[in-house]
Amino acid sequence: MFVRWQTPSDSDLRVLDVRRAEAALMEHYARLVRLVYVTLPRSPGRHRRVLAAHGLVQRALPHRERAIPARRRTGDSRDAAPDEYGALRTSVLRAAMAQDARRGPFPRSWGRWAGRPALPAVWGLRVFPQSGGAEELLLDRALAQAGWPVRAAVALLVLEKLSVDEAAAVLRDTGVAEPGDALRAARLLVDGSGPHPSVTGGGTGTAETATGAGPATVTGGSGTPVSALLAPEFDPCLLHARPTDLLRRRHRMRTAVTGALLAACVGAASLSLTGDSGVPAESGGPWTASKATDAALLRHTPAAVWADTARVDFTAWPARGARTGDRALLERALRAWSDPSWRGRRSQEAGAASTGTGRAPHLLFADDVDGRAVVVLHDDLTTVRYSEPLDGDGAPELVSALTDGAGVTTAAAVVVSRTPETVRMLLAPWIAEAGTRDLLAPDTPAREVSRSRTGLTEPLPVPSAGGDCRAWPVVQLRSSTRIVEKHAFLLTDLGGLSPVHLTYMPPPEPGERPRPPREATGPDALRGWARTACRLDGMRGQGVRAVNHWVFARQDLPERAGRATWVCARADTWRGPGRVEYLFLGPGTGPARSAGVRANTAECSRFGQHVLADVDWRAPSGSSYLLAAGSRSVGSIEASGPLRAEADGRFLAVRAPKNTDAKVVGQLPERAEVRAP
Repeated sequence: MFVRWQTPSDSDLRVLDVRRAEAALMEHYARLVRLVYVTLPRSPGRHRRVLAAHGLVQRALPHRERAIPARRRTGDSRDAAPDEYGALRTSVLRAAMAQDARRGPFPRSWGRWAGRPALPAVWGLRVFPQSGGAEELLLDRALAQAGWPVRAAVALLVLEKLSVDEAAAVLRDTGVAEPGDALRAARLLVDGSGPHPSVTGGGTGTAETATGAGPATVTGGSGTPVSALLAPEFDPCLLHARPTDLLRRRHRMRTAVTGALLAACVGAASLSLTGDSGVPAESGGPWTASKATDAALLRHTPAAVWADTARVDFTAWPARGARTGDRALLERALRAWSDPSWRGRRSQEAGAASTGTGRAPHLLFADDVDGRAVVVLHDDLTTVRYSEPLDGDGAPELVSALTDGAGVTTAAAVVVSRTPETVRMLLAPWIAEAGTRDLLAPDTPAREVSRSRTGLTEPLPVPSAGGDCRAWPVVQLRSSTRIVEKHAFLLTDLGGLSPVHLTYMPPPEPGERPRPPREATGPDALRGWARTACRLDGMRGQGVRAVNHWVFARQDLPERAGRATWVCARADTWRGPGRVEYLFLGPGTGPARSAGVRANTAECSRFGQHVLADVDWRAPSGSSYLLAAGSRSVGSIEASGPLRAEADGRFLAVRAPKNTDAKVVGQLPERAEVRAP
């Protein structure tokens, strides 16, 4: 049995300072909520687990001073949290364990005390953390199958960064009788390569036999499980919200209003009659029609709106195509989008909802394309493509993609048909010219693309996925002068419903203020993208909205070997988080080298303009160098570790053995620092 309650002796107790506990709760609130969320059982679902985690932490404060166990201190303890935080952590973990100890399905009052409604309370919405990828899903399933002590051990080791001895002490205070067993199971779950040598003990159940001295290293064989637990998938303070019973509430409200009006009419009629009390009115029964699948309620934008509105996005698209009046087809598309039990092929891009959000969507397109009937819808947040075979062979398919906040460029095209080698795009009504070009051939002009009266293009070549990257086709579009003059831009297909917008930022010039990203259609931009385009292949399927190619530095190389260019390629997603890859472009025209990658960062955006990168480089003479370069605000660079070197200014070039693992830091104004990835 894992769990038992233990009572500390009087000598191990001290009085809890409630005011200090209040301060600790406010300071570490998000940390505690995430800890509880990871340890709670999975059966109630993510919405109720989020609310329960917040509720348990909000009720963790005692009403008066009470005795708590004094914190055990070790010579090399890394747990710098005060006793008050430790007491709160133990309290919320005990509450989470009590929820796990329940048997059977959880009641709707899960998380209530003494019949009082639990806070926070949410009506009309379902809240849930950001959806993760395959790694997060696998880890969450593994945690769901593990017992509460194992989940708590994983959370303490990974989220709290406790040593194994400290985690064992917390588990004992919580009520776990055999913390060594829980820690061993936790290490087997976290470490994909098998048990760590320090957790193969004699099975006595003690922390000393379960581990060696010192902090635990909880990185698995590939490092994936730990990074997955730190992902937004497990952050109950970063939430998405969706309506629950919006349509049902609307139906009930309208039914109630209709019933009240009918009752008033009947009452007025009965008062106006003499003798008999009147004839019973026909109420018509309850409202059973489903608006979610009513094609008559689809929104249609007039054809000329796009040229006379300040909101140039998908809401300005008119409904186009020969089947916009096919009510049966449109209702099949709406049913697929609104019914979670629909039995077709359903796929959603990162961040997109799997079903409708309750809004009446805009109809953008309905027509036959390449042997399938295609319908494109947009509900202000999500763009949806429904398709079904014309000859009856094959299954219908629904693809949804988050497109919230699209603009002139990111709402300029939608992919309506796809083969392994080509796509057909539906272009926005404000596109005046369309062409295609090879990004790897910057000096070759764009080829004009033909399109139908409805805006549907001819089959366009797309970059091959995972191939040898001999070509990188992109679409070059030009907006109508009724929108903006001389505005051309590039889009590339990365396998999504919406193509990705490519932009460019030239190197900073002395005395000039930084400018926002510009369109990547100029000669310098095309030559720069020609050397970095193949790096786009690693961004497929990630819900990318736009990628910017920022030349943040140009450096003269040692031994008069020429000049190198440093680039930060930032990919912004529709969900918000960004991914950056630092690239080193040596002399010549060869492909770029990666100098480091960072995910979920503001670097290389207007909120993260201070950057630094380093790379190993071999000179033509055969000598190896460590090179580093920073953005314009970097005043000096220092390398430490196996190699120690420093340089004033924003460039560093020093001889170093190949693959030297040096730590490179740049100094910014006001004693701030920036670190290379």
